[in-house]
Amino acid sequence: MFSLFLLLTSVASAQQVMGLQECLRVGLENNYDLRIVRNEELISDNNVTLGNAGFLPEVSLNSGYNLRSSNSDQFPAGGEDLIESRNSNTQTLDASLNLNWTLFEGFRIQTNYQRLKEMQAIGELNTRLAVEDFIASLTAEYYNYVQQQIRLANLQYAVSLSKERLRIVEARYQVGSLSQLDLQQAKVYFNTDSSLLIQHYETLNSSRIRLNELMGGDVEQNFLAKDTTILFDTSLLKEELFEQAIHHNTALLLSGKNKVLSELDLKSLRSRNYPYLRLNGGYGFTHYNYNTGTFDRQRTWGPNVGLTLGYTIFDGFNRRREQKNAEITVQNRELQFERNKLALESDFANIWMAYQINTELTNLELESLENATLNYEIAMERYKIGDLSGLELREAQNSLLEAEQRLLTAQYRTKLYEISLFQLSGGVGKYLE
Repeated sequence: MFSLFLLLTSVASAQQVMGLQECLRVGLENNYDLRIVRNEELISDNNVTLGNAGFLPEVSLNSGYNLRSSNSDQFPAGGEDLIESRNSNTQTLDASLNLNWTLFEGFRIQTNYQRLKEMQAIGELNTRLAVEDFIASLTAEYYNYVQQQIRLANLQYAVSLSKERLRIVEARYQVGSLSQLDLQQAKVYFNTDSSLLIQHYETLNSSRIRLNELMGGDVEQNFLAKDTTILFDTSLLKEELFEQAIHHNTALLLSGKNKVLSELDLKSLRSRNYPYLRLNGGYGFTHYNYNTGTFDRQRTWGPNVGLTLGYTIFDGFNRRREQKNAEITVQNRELQFERNKLALESDFANIWMAYQINTELTNLELESLENATLNYEIAMERYKIGDLSGLELREAQNSLLEAEQRLLTAQYRTKLYEISLFQLSGGVGKYLE
């Protein structure tokens, strides 16, 4: 029992109390997964530029130096003497500024820019989805922690009941009204309840550590949840939530964006049905050094400009094949969207039914707890006057503890279904309020 006392002292010394909103605020700032997905969103934001889409020209600067050494023998016609040239060196220094600009390519560039903007929107939706998943996960774990705290209090109450019973039995044993068997039985019950209490600290601490992990902080941070009961919203409207789910569910919105991307990919492939027009220009400078010949040095410089107009007449039917495949991909994306929408409707229907059933179950368990409490109080009074056996009192005590646990489980399950309903409807952010 000394170790039990240490555990009780450790928990009691946890002075910090944190509410759900504070936990969410800390987690939204520090959670590593959220920080990663926000950085990925920044990448998609940075990619939305005219240059990345292909609207802007490419300008490059080049320079080079070459040395060529050669030997030659020339044989003039008519039998004249051989003309020999040895170690003829030519040095070339050149520099150029070049410009390449695609002026038209069948609207591919415009389509690329639209695609980049859609990818930016997808990045935002991915962040929103990650935030919603995080809020739902942390909220569920927070109320699990609340559940474990309440369960701890119930077990502590059970220990206090067993302790009181042990006190009564010891007093009666001293005066000889109860046997040693009754005393040993009371000690066994007290130790059993104490054991359950000690074991529960592991479950409680595991939940607290998981909460700290989600918040991205010190996993050893000791704190208590502010809430002392699990409350849930009983005024939810099915039609309103369903309408919000169809129009605001983030996963469904992402599925719609994937369909748009496939349409843009098809549009990009169809741009190959058009000719392309490119502008080429530049400015060059070249310097030559000779050690033989008529000139010692030579320089050339000046601008150049040109247009390239082209069209792919035949490419082995690859263009046609790729466009047909892209059309099939668009159809698949539409089918996937409808499938995801149907899955959303199915999930919503199942969760709504479970939410209603557990709401009713919670009300039933509240009534059961009231009856179990009254039953134990009557049993204890009868036990004190010797009108009830120890086994019957223990049965009443177990019934009370089980009623408390059933009610707690029903409340927690109802809360989980409430969280799921808000998550499906895109309104899980209400827990931040």
